[in-house]
Amino acid sequence: MTSLLSPAGILLPESFLHSHLYAVLAAFVAVNTVMYVALAIAKTLPKIYPADFLPRRYQRAESRSIHPDDRR
Repeated sequence: MTSLLSPAGILLPESFLHSHLYAVLAAFVAVNTVMYVALAIAKTLPKIYPADFLPRRYQRAESRSIHPDDRR
């Protein structure tokens, strides 16, 4: 059985680490990691509903209640 490991324990030659393919692979892994972290953080935050920040159309300017202090 032939082993792919060299006596120093290195699987790939050093020339591969300086190749264009390795740089593209490293960039893909970096972007993937950043996206995974961003999604994990976004999932832990509470949900934000845009309607909570917009004025409601059905809210009256004045209370029409028989109780003048009732401001619902």
